[in-house]
Amino acid sequence: MQAIKKYFPDLSSLQYEQLGNLGSLYSEWNTRINVISRKDIENLYEHHVLHSLAIAKVIQFKKDSSIMDAGTGGGFPGIPLAIIFPDSNFHLIDSVRKKIKVVQSIYTELKLKNIIAQQYRIEEVNNKFDFIISRAVTSLPLFHTYVKNKIAKKSFNDIPNGILYLKGGDFKDEIKKLNKKHSIYELHDFFNEEYFQTKKLIHIY
Repeated sequence: MQAIKKYFPDLSSLQYEQLGNLGSLYSEWNTRINVISRKDIENLYEHHVLHSLAIAKVIQFKKDSSIMDAGTGGGFPGIPLAIIFPDSNFHLIDSVRKKIKVVQSIYTELKLKNIIAQQYRIEEVNNKFDFIISRAVTSLPLFHTYVKNKIAKKSFNDIPNGILYLKGGDFKDEIKKLNKKHSIYELHDFFNEEYFQTKKLIHIY
């Protein structure tokens, strides 16, 4: 939690409390369902919560923004962002029922009113959203084919509507195949922990 306070010093006491409760909630669930790898649960805040909040360094979602977290897994990046942006609406989907069960339990426990979580495959969702967010669920070109028709045309945020995709490593070939307008943000420009040296956020629009 110290890193969260370091990089996001202006949150409310309620937001810090909600983010602080994620540690015990995920630890408890992880004893029953392997939501986060057993080795990684001790790095929950750095590798999962802070990583998710990198999106908040690139955009401050405006009131009534609609965001779909496609392939949310255990609720990342959707749940931390829903805490940070209580006036935006988050739709978290995953094809794995037990993961959605965990997500629903956690946001209910935190009393978050701006999240819906459902068991869906990405291609089954028919709504349109201002932004589709995700943490590297598949290759970028394939992910784009799944979500390209689910992005609302009219933008009202400070960056154009589109995909915000958290990814590590070298993906130049994927970007080339995609052939879409994009911006790439290096996460080590926001966070100085070693973990973020090779992590990036790609905005595709």
